[in-house]
Order: sequence, then structure tokens, then C-alpha cells
Amino acid sequence: MKIVGHRQFIELPGTKTHQLPPLFVPGRIQVKHLDRVMRMANELVESEQLIPICPGIDPAVDVELERRKTDLAVNLVESYLAFVAHWRWGDSILEWIRQCEITFEAQAELRPLLRADVWPHAGRSSFVTLIEDKEVPHPRIRLDQAVGLRLTFRQPPPLACFSDQFLLYLNSAVAISAYRTWAEMAPGPPASLPPERFTFDLIEM
Repeated sequence: MKIVGHRQFIELPGTKTHQLPPLFVPGRIQVKHLDRVMRMANELVESEQLIPICPGIDPAVDVELERRKTDLAVNLVESYLAFVAHWRWGDSILEWIRQCEITFEAQAELRPLLRADVWPHAGRSSFVTLIEDKEVPHPRIRLDQAVGLRLTFRQPPPLACFSDQFLLYLNSAVAISAYRTWAEMAPGPPASLPPERFTFDLIEM
């Protein structure tokens, strides 16, 4: 292991730069049924009684309450779409890690770096760190949160399955906790892959 600052890096034999599989990242979300998603959000606002109900007291108050309900529903939809965007990135990253493992297994000098385990292999966070070290652009996406959500959810559930508390406050904490638990399951201290020894292409889907 090579220690640089507070980080440990895996030492690779030779000076060869290794080509990894391309990382296919998701493009912008195209919502086909935004009206349906908005309806789910409105139903969530109503069912959880997030806005107090006091009809008939004052027409102006009723109008303000309806406006607040709409604003809250829009916030829930935005939070849900951000959740889906993170999940899609996490799904792409885990698939990329799987392809990288195949590449490592096929090369004698890289094969000893990976231990056999059950997929998704715990401690493969070194590949996530490699994406960050290579400064792959990921606008408004936290990679640890993205991978954590994908580890938690096999498919992104519809908005109606979530509570307002999860969408507004808890989803990032749940995702980051899942990621850290997964990353820390690796035996021994975490070690990073040297970014100067690896290269890969970024392809937007």
C-alpha cells in the first residue's frame, strides 16, 4: 500500500495504464406521466393531512391552503425525481463495477486485487472513489447517495410508496448509511485505486 496524505492507494506492478469498460451514465429524466406523478403527490398530501383542513372559515384562507397544498405536492414531486435520478446513477455505477470486475479477472496483474464474494461485493467503494478522483461530471448527484439508493432499492418504487418524511428528509440519510455500511464491510482499511493508472470513457445514455 502507498500512503498519500490520509489515504492509502493500492500499488500496481509496472507502469501500464489500464483501460476499464465505459461508464454509461443516465441522461436527463424524461417524465412520461407527470400528471400521474403529480396526482400521487396530491393524494399523499391529502392522506397525510400535511396541510390543516379548515374549510368555510374564510374564502381567502381556503385559497391560501390550496396554494400551499399545490406547492407541497410540487416539492414532493421534485424530491421524488431527484431520488429517481440518484437511483439511476447508482444503477449505472454498480453495473460499471460489475464490468470492471470482469476486466480485473481477465488480467493477471489486476486479478489479485479483488477477492471472491457475493455480488454486490462489499467494499467495492474503491471504484466509486475512482470515479470521483477522475473528476467525472455528475451534476447535482452525490455518488455515495446514488449507490446507496441502488443498494437499498432494486427498482425505484412509485411515489405513492413513500412517506412525505422519506422524500423530504430521510432519503439521503438512509442512502448514505446504506453506502457506508456496504463500503465498510471490506476486510482491512479502505484503499483507493491510483487514478493515474486507470482510464475509462464516459457515455451518456
